[in-house]
Amino acid sequence: MRHACVEFNSTRLFHNLSLDLGAGSFTCLLGPSGVGKSTLLRFLAGLVGHDAASGTVTCSDGKALNDRVAYMAQQDLLLPWRSVRENVVLGAVLRGEKPDLARADHLIAEVGLQKARHMRPAELSGGMKQRAALARTLMEDRPVVLMDEPFSALDPLNRMRIQDLAARVLHGKTVLLVTHDPLEALRVGHKVMVLQGSPATLSDAVIPDGHIPRDITDPVILRHQAELLQQLGALSSQGDRSDLEEASQ
Repeated sequence: MRHACVEFNSTRLFHNLSLDLGAGSFTCLLGPSGVGKSTLLRFLAGLVGHDAASGTVTCSDGKALNDRVAYMAQQDLLLPWRSVRENVVLGAVLRGEKPDLARADHLIAEVGLQKARHMRPAELSGGMKQRAALARTLMEDRPVVLMDEPFSALDPLNRMRIQDLAARVLHGKTVLLVTHDPLEALRVGHKVMVLQGSPATLSDAVIPDGHIPRDITDPVILRHQAELLQQLGALSSQGDRSDLEEASQ
């Protein structure tokens, strides 16, 4: 991504922002709420209108990115009248393709929803809906995957299990994952970056050692977590002070 500029309601989120995603690797993005993390994903996915944005997104092989992206939003976006299985194969149906039901059932089982595959979203918990949305994203099998807090609604044990699944199933794909959890970013990310400021800028990448998913008890990982928390805490404090100063004026 080069020279990205995005503006909404006269507020400039990005100005001349550039980002490189390493092919076949996980990049994790942290940052305070409202800084533009979700907008960055939407920009890469081509979902921000040209009237609000400018800049370029290119691939090193020269091919267009548009039809090579799977995008998982914060909301599960499941169609309420379709079962879990029907939602998982929705992409193929919308493209007029014959769904691979065997692969869909395999992914549904992988995310722990085998017994719920014929249930509709109203019958599912929030965590189950998010797992169904993850299975739908994995079903697309695209080389580039954009994920917006994909594990946020899961309890800690399921969260780690699904992180393991994502690291395994998405191995070799180019992934950008937005999260609010520094430890999650360090567990599954080949590199971790912080989006900060207004207009937003990107920090230098933290590149942890070791293979993903990493051991969260590793002292080096915990040290990186403390560094990221300190950085995010400092950003939050600065934001709070700015809000107070603005209110006082």
